[in-house]
Amino acid sequence: MANQRWLLPEAIEDVLPRDATRIEVLRRSLLDEFSRHGYDFVIPPLLEYVESLLTGSGHDLDLRTFKLVDQLSGRSMGVRADITPQVARIDAHLLNRKGVTRLCYCGSALHTLPAGFNATREPLQIGAELYGHAGLEADIETIRLLAAALGLCDITASRFDLGHVAVFRALAKHAALSAEAEEELFDALQGKDVPTVRELVADLADPVRSALLALPELYGDRGVLDRAAKILPGFPEITAALSDLRRLADALADLPLSFDLADLRGYHYHSGVAFAAYCAGSPGAVALGGRYDDFGRAYGRARAATGFSMDLRELARLSPSGEACGAILAPWPEDDALHAEALRLRAQGERVVLALPGHGGTWREAGCDRILVRRGDNWIIESLKED
Repeated sequence: MANQRWLLPEAIEDVLPRDATRIEVLRRSLLDEFSRHGYDFVIPPLLEYVESLLTGSGHDLDLRTFKLVDQLSGRSMGVRADITPQVARIDAHLLNRKGVTRLCYCGSALHTLPAGFNATREPLQIGAELYGHAGLEADIETIRLLAAALGLCDITASRFDLGHVAVFRALAKHAALSAEAEEELFDALQGKDVPTVRELVADLADPVRSALLALPELYGDRGVLDRAAKILPGFPEITAALSDLRRLADALADLPLSFDLADLRGYHYHSGVAFAAYCAGSPGAVALGGRYDDFGRAYGRARAATGFSMDLRELARLSPSGEACGAILAPWPEDDALHAEALRLRAQGERVVLALPGHGGTWREAGCDRILVRRGDNWIIESLKED
């Protein structure tokens, strides 16, 4: 067992210097971009009492949350698996602003199980949330902000999938499904398991039965919305949902949009438009978002809300890394002239490393690729040559 003591738990890993640097560069760039759009940065706690952490978040988040007992109070606490509910609590309960509030965040979350193959159980979640505006203008802003964020990471989205949970909700309501039957149907639709959907709706009456059977096929370009309008019943909720998606299609026509009326991720807390971004190299969505109006009601104040989140580790993996600029080795001993030159170079953004004595031949592994050399009264930067 002695040689096992340094092993980390499954799907938990260290981030080594090169990758950590890339992650930090992206973190700063994204948070600065969010700030330029008026989003204020908040840092929610890693731990909260379970009652607060999971209020209104649904069964899925409960299963993903590590729980422990607080030795000070004896109450059950949870390690956050998703930061979005915490930000909703901050908006509703702490800031209590009357108008529009824009918030952004970045921090580690922890999952009891990985979300997918090769996924980490410790995503570094970064996102932006907009509260207080119920109109589609807020959805348009957040999707455009997401597109800009991916662009900053040099990631080209192959498509932005848009859906609307009101479509399935309306059909389930008119079918008068029990909670258990609705959950089974939800799972089958989410997995596009058409045979199971057909079995579950066999006893339902038309037009609801036919509409539920059609949902898994209603995905693709904007033409899907026209097909949906012909196939689905004209319930007011469905008509309004399709109208919202058409408006988004018009406003975001420059983005690679697709539509999927059976994509129900986040169904248990989303209240309207939901979206996901996909790109080459990622087996699943690289970003998820959508509207979750009234989520803040659990914290004392219902608010219109929409936003998105991403895993910064995954963004760094997908983003072209480029060639990292190496450090400049500054010779020992340090004197005032060398100190002044090192300060000047650092002010220009260079990394300058002092060559502590006795470590010749190891400076390249420390990241140095150049060396600072004095030629008379001048300092020259030369390529570092080591045996």
